[in-house]
Amino acid sequence: MSDDFDWRTRADFASARARAFLRGALAYLTGRPTALLMFAEVKEKLRLGGPIYRGVREIEIVKIRGSVDRYRDFDNAFLPLSDITASRWMKINRAWYDDVGLPPVLLYKVGDVYFVVDGHHRVSVAREQGQLYIEAEVRECAVRVPLTGDVGPDQLEVLGEQAEFLERTALDRLIPQAGVDVTILGGYDRVIEHIAVHRYFMGIEWRREIDEAEAVTHWHAHVFLPVVTVIRESGVLEAFPKRTAADLYLWVLDHRHYLVAAGRAELVEPAAAAEAFLRDLDQARDVGTSDPAAPGI
Repeated sequence: MSDDFDWRTRADFASARARAFLRGALAYLTGRPTALLMFAEVKEKLRLGGPIYRGVREIEIVKIRGSVDRYRDFDNAFLPLSDITASRWMKINRAWYDDVGLPPVLLYKVGDVYFVVDGHHRVSVAREQGQLYIEAEVRECAVRVPLTGDVGPDQLEVLGEQAEFLERTALDRLIPQAGVDVTILGGYDRVIEHIAVHRYFMGIEWRREIDEAEAVTHWHAHVFLPVVTVIRESGVLEAFPKRTAADLYLWVLDHRHYLVAAGRAELVEPAAAAEAFLRDLDQARDVGTSDPAAPGI
């Protein structure tokens, strides 16, 4: 039986390595990343807080998508990427066949994603053997943006911008569920510029100093929401399933600058600019242009 288990552990590792190679080749051909998320990068970009101890729990293995320090040794399915891990991996696998109890793995939780601190081989073997859950000691890091396991490099950049945006504006605290969810890289910087300009003109109109919180809430109520309301009521978002109302808000504001430059100053009001954007978008579709970011639309 011992020889049989030894053969199985070697065969399991060889199978895992082969599938890791095939996934890597497919990733190269399709451009879809298979790398584990790097905790240090996520911590820096998303400005994490904590961690806070949450106890020992049963964790769904597919939600473990990152690593603190071994992101070069496993892919995001926790398949081993080199033979360096073979000895340790097979020892853990043999313990699984012998039904030997192993200590809980140690994980950091960020949003809906878990990062391995200790126990990479245990996670890899458990996943290879078809386990759905694994016992883990969990420490949770506070995060202000929604991190999910399917996030890619570009999406992580946008989430980093969102985290900085929320830190600078405190919009999530001032107006929970504010709905300013941008997917365009660099979009949050543009929103911050809009708020700064709005604050400047508020100060001129009201003849007093406007604090940042007041500017943020007034911008949301009197600039952002009127545009978003028109966008949502129009149903135009159905034509852009990968975009959000906040993305189209940015396009509307860009379009408003074009209207002003073209001498259509009567469309400066946000809601009017949004309606003009939708009319011009329909006309562009009639002549075969479908990109609302195209010049002149």
